Amino acid sequence: MSKAEGIKEDLVWLKVVFGVLVAVDVSLVAWVAQNFGSPNRVLVWGALFAVAIVTAGVVWINRLAYRRIRELELL
Repeated sequence: MSKAEGIKEDLVWLKVVFGVLVAVDVSLVAWVAQNFGSPNRVLVWGALFAVAIVTAGVVWINRLAYRRIRELELL
């Protein structure tokens, strides 16, 4: 397998991971929006923490994918 083919396979995998993380992030944000006024503050704060972590993951995967795209362009 050539290096270009390997990078293309990486990009396909990153696209799947990115899509899953975005779906999880949107779901968590919707849950927090619906339950923000709930008496269980610990659960809401935990969900907000999870939103921050998942959003950081989305940004990291996005940057990684763009790096791989630039690497593919240089080949």
